[in-house]
Amino acid sequence: MTTRERVMGLLPQRADWATARRTPGRNLLAGGTVALVALPLALGFGATSGLGAQAGLVTAIVAGALAAVFGGSNLQVSGPTGAMTVVLVPVVHEFGAEAVLMVGLMAGLALIVLAAARVGRYVRYLPMPVIEGFTAGIAVVIALQQVPAALGIRDAEGERVWRVAFDAASSFAAAPQLAPLAIAIGVAAVMLGGSRWRPGLPFSVFAIVAATLAVQVAGVGVDLLGTLPSGLPLPSVQFLDFGLAGALLPSALAVAALAAIESLLSATVADGMSVNQRHDPDRELFGQGIANLAVPLFGGVPATGAIARTAVNVRAGASSRLSALVHALVLLALVAAASQLVSLIPLAALAGVLLATAVRMVETASLLALARSTRGDAAVLALTFVVTVAVDLITAVAVGVGVAVVLALRTIARSVRIEEVPLELGDHTEEEHALLAEHIVAYRLDGPLFFAAAHAFLLELSSVADVRVVILRMSRVSTLDATGARVLGDAITQLERRGIRVLISGMHARHDGVLAAFGVAEALRLDGRVFAHTPDAIEYARRFVNPEAGSGAGAPAAVLP
Repeated sequence: MTTRERVMGLLPQRADWATARRTPGRNLLAGGTVALVALPLALGFGATSGLGAQAGLVTAIVAGALAAVFGGSNLQVSGPTGAMTVVLVPVVHEFGAEAVLMVGLMAGLALIVLAAARVGRYVRYLPMPVIEGFTAGIAVVIALQQVPAALGIRDAEGERVWRVAFDAASSFAAAPQLAPLAIAIGVAAVMLGGSRWRPGLPFSVFAIVAATLAVQVAGVGVDLLGTLPSGLPLPSVQFLDFGLAGALLPSALAVAALAAIESLLSATVADGMSVNQRHDPDRELFGQGIANLAVPLFGGVPATGAIARTAVNVRAGASSRLSALVHALVLLALVAAASQLVSLIPLAALAGVLLATAVRMVETASLLALARSTRGDAAVLALTFVVTVAVDLITAVAVGVGVAVVLALRTIARSVRIEEVPLELGDHTEEEHALLAEHIVAYRLDGPLFFAAAHAFLLELSSVADVRVVILRMSRVSTLDATGARVLGDAITQLERRGIRVLISGMHARHDGVLAAFGVAEALRLDGRVFAHTPDAIEYARRFVNPEAGSGAGAPAAVLP
């Protein structure tokens, strides 16, 4: 594929809108439904991020529209998410709210680079215990973030979210305010109960409207969100502090990694919920990159594909990206027409929305299945969950993947077998069989001979004693890396120094490069002791041990070139 073809493959195509032209009504209805669900979530995640509810709405509108046009999924709905706020809160705490805009811009550039490098396909290799562990951890972190608002506490402090929640709970215990707690619990209960009764209805909107009306009628002194402007601010780069680029680079890379993982997982979920829908992972990264480049210019927070909103979109009957675009336009209309009314929503009500969202994020059945599957999976799941809650999401993913890789390597290394096998020589005298059994040993190596298995291989061969010939049957060696080649060479050298003649049979040509790089088996090849087939090696060994058994002792039957 040429560079031009790669670039053109990332850009919008005419075929993207073919389905929309066939069923516009169904996609318009789905887009409106998703907008009603996305409104309270955008407000809540914006407020939680530290930039305010307005930033959440801006993100849902701008990112929702651009990702719908440039993204690689027909069903994906993008916007602010709880997982992203988990990463952004520390940035706001250390560098200030305006630094989030620069982080978003840099993350957008990183996502475009990832798309151009075609790395989208590799996200599918993330281990399931890591995904489920950080998803459950994110849910807990989101819930902890809502504790101050749900308890009516504005001045809770702490470097970690669990510490802030504990401080808020301590302040609440000293001077309880039951009204905010009642509102948060009531909104969450309505959402959770309503989703079981009528999954297709936007109970989050119903609950927020009811809570806001109750507060206004009762005149309860609950903290309210600030008033939103009547329209979106004009695009401008005046808020971006490029002097912080170096200091914010780690955070930007973390945001880009999270946006890539969450967006591609969400698109995969959408494919599974639909029929004949398949997303383009690299183009999805490109669309998310474009969205995150534009969002900071409007004062929004970084965006990703949103699993909850995407699932609602699919269930509402969406079949094309028109529904995601309509969702953004409906949100824009709501902001323009009802921004003054939105400012009356109590923070406690938004806390209830996000508490219910956190509860619905946890797939209990999946967690239990992983916990019961293997000890390794359970350990990775638990470790990723704990690090997500106690430290941060990116560290948790790195630790979880690292431990999963180590456990996988250990499992693969244990699967490598070095097995002594019987010598099948056909018709020979009993004396010859006895002689071969006494002085010749054949080992068959099964599986990958790589760094994790090399040590066990060396120990096994080092224990060989009382033999004159060792045959290494290599036809079943699937992988051979530099460490494996070096250890193989060391084992051959040790055996030769002890007067044991080493023969090799069945070595695949694909391993010649790494063997040649370390000079392994070169002397054996020149001496005619590398064979294409094991019977030839056995015949050579028989003549070497008992030269009187036939003429031409030492001449191989079939030697590799």
